[in-house]
Amino acid sequence: MNSWENHDNSGESGVIVSHDGLLCLIGGGAVDDNALDDLHVSGAILVAADGGADHLLAKGLVPKAVIGDMDSVSPDAQAAFADCLHPIAEQDSTDFEKCLRHVAARAIVGLGFLGPGTDHALAAMHALVIHSGGPVILQSDSDIVFHLPAERAVNIDLPKDTRVSLFPLAPVRCRATGLQWSLDGLTLAPLGRIGTSNKACGGVMSLEAQSAGLLCILPAEFRNRVLQSLILAH
Repeated sequence: MNSWENHDNSGESGVIVSHDGLLCLIGGGAVDDNALDDLHVSGAILVAADGGADHLLAKGLVPKAVIGDMDSVSPDAQAAFADCLHPIAEQDSTDFEKCLRHVAARAIVGLGFLGPGTDHALAAMHALVIHSGGPVILQSDSDIVFHLPAERAVNIDLPKDTRVSLFPLAPVRCRATGLQWSLDGLTLAPLGRIGTSNKACGGVMSLEAQSAGLLCILPAEFRNRVLQSLILAH
């Protein structure tokens, strides 16, 4: 069942869009058009974060909602999507965070959030860690980034030598199998050991963070495998 519901909401509280399938958030950074087309064709519903509405307008796609402080949406996009604008005036969070607070879905893929600047990418990764809802994956043209759920193993079948990076935003002890350089039982930390550019041994890789704060970065081609693994682990 792929139903969705768009609530009449000014954006100050509550769920604006609820969906029991896959939801695609579109940000104002560079969007991989092939990924967007693939997600749209597969049935994902579209929600724009502020200026992400202009990406959808340019492609002739209509979002279920446009959520954000509306400081980056062009007048043309505001006019085209006037019926689904949900302005949120507060400036204490990013538009990506605003969207995560006001949508509910089985899983979310975000395009256009890993840039354009490094600060935007870091802010989006921070939002992944503090998000308390369902699985969220951020995708660029080359990578996907996701937060490993605490105390729940994520099992992903990967070809031998696939690049696997684990980056901690907090001290995190982890369990890991299927990596060339073992991290099993180690504590990763921003000011200590990190796990950049490890490699999969081939077959099922199992990762488990024992607390919040550990991001995993993989090549973008494995997005769908990761989605399924995160949904099973959630």
